[in-house]
Amino acid sequence: MSGLEPTAPGDVPLAEALAEAGVYATEAEGFDHGLVVLAMGLPFWLMPLDGSYRLRVEPAQLAAVQDQLARFGRESAGWPPRPAVPESATSHLALGGPVLWALVVATVFWIQGEQPGWLERSGALEPQGLLVRGEWWRPFTALFLHGNTAHLVANVLTGTLVFAVVGATFGRLRGWLLLAVAAVAANTAVAALNFPGPYRSLGASTAVFAGLGLLTGKALRVAWRGASVNRWRAVAVPLGAGLTLLGLYGAGGVRTDVAAHAAGFSAGLLAGLFAAPALRRSASSVRN
Repeated sequence: MSGLEPTAPGDVPLAEALAEAGVYATEAEGFDHGLVVLAMGLPFWLMPLDGSYRLRVEPAQLAAVQDQLARFGRESAGWPPRPAVPESATSHLALGGPVLWALVVATVFWIQGEQPGWLERSGALEPQGLLVRGEWWRPFTALFLHGNTAHLVANVLTGTLVFAVVGATFGRLRGWLLLAVAAVAANTAVAALNFPGPYRSLGASTAVFAGLGLLTGKALRVAWRGASVNRWRAVAVPLGAGLTLLGLYGAGGVRTDVAAHAAGFSAGLLAGLFAAPALRRSASSVRN
């Protein structure tokens, strides 16, 4: 029997005959704790006195009730949780680095206009320059050069988005390092494959597709680790998505360097696969 309302004479014992299990500031708080007593299959009485509410039970049940009330107090600490504040979909994107990169690329393009042909001759990707004359910087510098305004705008728009997601996924410093390694490795491989024939390539698209490969490799690793059954079916989804984007945006147009795009995607894919375990270990060490 519980509550504040009077019951039939003789049903409620005298207050002096009851044991006090708790004192609460409000009726609602007292009743919530009284529900714990009810869950034990026992009666309780909630009595107002001196501006507070006294939870009382039968003396023989006091120890057991207090034990359960203490457990309830420990389990309900911090409850209810604070409401989650919805975050913007772009709140985790690392946009600072990609925007700075876009400004650097635009500045280099302006210098190309002021010094026609000079940067292309000294910085474009050429197998003879890299492998014969030892101009080791070409796989890197070629990523900052562009043939025309349309080429620049397309790479800046897609690169800013892809690089921001890479930074949010792998971390800013690690993301840029993986991008640089994958893109330079891809350009080096393409130069070697086209040696000694005439070949000339420039543009940031190799790095953009390296970023797409990084994200695909990370997704493959997560899918493989997370699937208990049908793992091959699980990895087919991110792999298919990555290859579809590569085919849609990396293989169109007469002057499109398909080999460079495919090499960038492949190098990024491998880097993403091998970087994923290191990322998981880093996250585990932070949690521990």
